[in-house]
Amino acid sequence: MSIRHSILALLQDRPRYGYQLRSEFQERTGSTWPLNIGQVYTTLDRLERDGLVRKDGGDGDRHVVYSITDAGSEQVQGWFSAPVERSSPPRNELAIKLSLALTLPGVDMTDVIRAQRAASLAALQDYTKSRRETSASQRSSDLAWLVVLDSLIFQTEAEIRWLDLCEARMAQLGHPGR
Repeated sequence: MSIRHSILALLQDRPRYGYQLRSEFQERTGSTWPLNIGQVYTTLDRLERDGLVRKDGGDGDRHVVYSITDAGSEQVQGWFSAPVERSSPPRNELAIKLSLALTLPGVDMTDVIRAQRAASLAALQDYTKSRRETSASQRSSDLAWLVVLDSLIFQTEAEIRWLDLCEARMAQLGHPGR
């Protein structure tokens, strides 16, 4: 996830200080990906160093307000127009866990898969309930959260299908699961 580009995108809307950027990011993404305030300010320092944002002074409450520069606007427009690269997939803790469980003695792979499937199904139910409740409110401000929820639902459904495939592949290859 590009915190750098997310901060730039939020600054296109209007100048803000760090805590406002963190709050806006979390509000627009339903707090799905917590953002550490220290990470926000470190990123702002780097963006300023790179000439993508500038300090606009304070807000009267000792908060430093940042705004985006023309170079920052160009960069965020490039980010929006370019597809997300898949050349370096993010680490997937579950894939790592299952691949290690398959190759280490004494690990019951069937139990690992069943436990994960139960957790994934529970998460899917929670996401679906949240989507239903959010959709019922019919507020246009909820659209960003609905987009995130739909992404989480599709990812979780894919994870459950993948777990099913792992079990089927183990059975097909005669892997005992233990």
